[in-house]
Amino acid sequence: AIMGPSGSGKSTLMNLIGCLDTPTAGEYELNGVQVSQMDDNQLAEIRNREIGFIFQTFNLLPRSDALRNVELPLLLTHLSKAERRKHVEAALNVVGLSHRMKHYPRTLSGGEQQRVAIARAIAKRPEVLLCDEPTGALDVHTGITVLEAIERINRELGTLAVIITHNAILADMADRVFTLSDGRIIHTRENARRGAVRELAW
Repeated sequence: AIMGPSGSGKSTLMNLIGCLDTPTAGEYELNGVQVSQMDDNQLAEIRNREIGFIFQTFNLLPRSDALRNVELPLLLTHLSKAERRKHVEAALNVVGLSHRMKHYPRTLSGGEQQRVAIARAIAKRPEVLLCDEPTGALDVHTGITVLEAIERINRELGTLAVIITHNAILADMADRVFTLSDGRIIHTRENARRGAVRELAW
């Protein structure tokens, strides 16, 4: 988890990790690949292959069902139709929505829509999942369900989940918490306990 007040550099750091921006100094290596000096096309390719994004707004296509929304990023890959379907079904199963794949966004709750957005982000099986205030638009109970889905992705798929948040409850479920101020890491802590999201939330 990455925490800090507004203007501390959380979004800038996320954009750098997500290869949306390039650093003005220093180096950034992702999975053994030096990405600091890549051009726009190379950055787009590594984003498509290695990184999933989850935002506070769900950004689902209203006229497409959950299956189609999750499949959308896979259309940019070389997967066959059958392989895409397998990836989509697996992703929806991980977030607990395999029974809702034919439902449209307007028929889904806020938490379900966010879980579809999470499934869309993990369908390509990225190494890194970047989450920008993923529960900010949700009530507490629904947010817990979303957090449990992210935790399951980390545990079962081995995907690194990085959560940008102001919420101490979210930070408490992370392995490690970084606190930023004025563009610098001012504090790092390891959490002794992981999981038990519902206990932490109460």
